[in-house]
Amino acid sequence: MINGDILRDAWISAANSISNSRKAVDDLNIFPVPDGDTGTNMSMTLSNAARELEKLSGETAGKVAAVNSSALLRGARGNSGVITSLLFRGFAKGIGDDEFVTPENITNAFIYGVEAAYKAVMKPTEGTILTVARVASEYAKEALAQGKDELAIFEYAIEGAKKALDETPELLPVLKKAGVVDAGGRGFVIILEGMLSVFKDGVIIKNESSSAPEEQEENDGFNAAGEFETDITFTYCTEFIVNRNPEVTKEPNELRMFLETIGDCVVVVDDEEIIKVHVHTDHPGNAIENGLTFGSLVNLKIENMRDQHERAKHDAQNTKKKPTKSADRTETITPVEPTNPFGFVSVCAGDGLAELFRDLGVDTIVSGGQTMNPSTDDILRAIEATPAETVYVLPNNKNIIMAAEQAIPISTRKVIVIHTRTIPQGIAAMLSFDPDSDDNANAIEMQKATERIATGQITFAARDADFDGFKIKQGELMALLGGKVTFTDTDLQKSVLKLLKKMIKPDSEFVTVIYGEDVTPEQAEEIEAQIQAKFGEKVEITVINGGQPIYYYILSVE
Repeated sequence: MINGDILRDAWISAANSISNSRKAVDDLNIFPVPDGDTGTNMSMTLSNAARELEKLSGETAGKVAAVNSSALLRGARGNSGVITSLLFRGFAKGIGDDEFVTPENITNAFIYGVEAAYKAVMKPTEGTILTVARVASEYAKEALAQGKDELAIFEYAIEGAKKALDETPELLPVLKKAGVVDAGGRGFVIILEGMLSVFKDGVIIKNESSSAPEEQEENDGFNAAGEFETDITFTYCTEFIVNRNPEVTKEPNELRMFLETIGDCVVVVDDEEIIKVHVHTDHPGNAIENGLTFGSLVNLKIENMRDQHERAKHDAQNTKKKPTKSADRTETITPVEPTNPFGFVSVCAGDGLAELFRDLGVDTIVSGGQTMNPSTDDILRAIEATPAETVYVLPNNKNIIMAAEQAIPISTRKVIVIHTRTIPQGIAAMLSFDPDSDDNANAIEMQKATERIATGQITFAARDADFDGFKIKQGELMALLGGKVTFTDTDLQKSVLKLLKKMIKPDSEFVTVIYGEDVTPEQAEEIEAQIQAKFGEKVEITVINGGQPIYYYILSVE
C-alpha cells in the first residue's frame, strides 16, 4: 500500500528525475528567445517542494500531499511551474485526509488536478501539458472502472500521458514543424515516471544532474546582514514556520498582534496548514513561546543583525569583490505593516529599470524577467513588504503573470495583478494610475493603458530554429514586435531603425528607447542621433539606460 512515506519518496524521486532531464526538456522549447525555459522552471518548482518533503516522516498520504501542494505553490516559477503546482494541488484535494493512496483517491487526484489547471488558464491550448494531464486523468478513470488497484491506475495514467504527448505535434502545428513534442507535457511525463519508480520498484531516482540550476536558498528570509542600511532598532531577526494544530481555535492575527508588542517588521502569513512568521525583536524566546501555542515549530532561524551587519561592513571594507545577487531572488526588502492605501510591486531586471520604476512610484522591486522567472514566494514576499493595504503587481513578462496571480489568495493584502507582458506596458500602467480613483477603476485603466503601447525588442537567438516562417541561426539578432519575430538581422543599429519604422504610425506621439547592459552609452547616443534624424519631426524621443540583460534594446511607441 502507498502510505505517506512512499508518497513522499515518490515526489522526491520526481523532483530528481525532472532535474536530471532539465536540459533535455529545455531543448524542446521552440521559441528561440532566451527565456526561463520549461525544464528549468519545472525543476526549480519541484526542488522547492522536495526540500520540504525531506523533513517529513511517518505522516499520512493526505498530509504529505498537502505539504507538497503548499511548497509547490510557493516555489512555482513560470507558467510551466505554476501549472505543475496546480496539477499537484489537485492531487492533494483528491487524496484529502486519507492515510493511504487508494484507487479512488488517486483517480480523483488526477481529475481534480486537471480541473484546477484548466480553470487557471484563461485560454487553454490543446497540445500542451494540459492535454497530457487531461488524457492521463481519462485513462485513470477508465482503469478505476475496470477495478484496477492504485498502482495499475497510476501506470494507466502514465500510458495515457505518453500517448497524448506523442500526439501533441498533431494538435499544435508549430510543434510538428519543429519536429518536437510539447516541453511541458514531456516534463509532466518525466515527473510521473519519477514517482512510478518508487511506487513500483521502491527506487528513488538520484539527482545526477551536474548542470542543475542554482537553487534559491530557502527563502524564509534573507541574511540579516543584508536587510538594513539604516539603524537597527531590534537585535534579532527571528523567523519560523508553525505547523498549525487543528485543535487550536485561535486566529493567526492574535500571533501578529502579540509580535507587534515585542518588535517590528512583523509579517505573519498563513494558510490552512502553516503560519509563516518574521519579526525583529530583542526577545526571540517570547516570539517562539507564543508561536508554540498555535502548533509545532519548524525552520526556526534567529540571527543577530547587529553582529552580522558589522561583519558584513568589515568584509565589504576589506575586499574588492563586488557582492553578487542570485538571479532568482527578490532584492533586499524589509517587511512592513500596511500604512498606505495603495502600493506597487514591479518585476524587472537591470539597475536602470529598477530606478525608473521607483521614480514612477513602485515600492518594491522583484529582480527577475525573461530568463529569471521569480517564484510565487518571491512575489509574495515583495507584496508583504510593501506598506500598503492594496498592492498592484506588475509582472512585466507573460511567463510571470500566473506566478503572480498565485500569490493573491495567500497574501495578507488585497492584491491586484495587472497583466503587463513587457516593461513598456508596466511603465504605461504606472503612468495611468490615479490616486483619487478606487481600486477597481485603477485596475481597469491600468490594464487599458497597456493596450495603447506597442512594444518592440531586439535580442539574440538562443538556439537554431525554424519559427514563424524564419530560419533562425543561434546568435543571430531577432526583432520582436508584440512578442513575435518580425525579422532577423546582423546589424544592431540598423535593426533598431528598421523595427521602429514598423512600429511608428501616423498618430504616434512618443518613442521610448531603453538600452541594455550590452550596449555602451556611446552606442546609445549614436542610435539616438539616428532615430532623431529619421523620426524626430514625427515623435518625441526619450532614451533610457535600463541596464537589462538579454534585450539590447526595448522600444515602446505610443
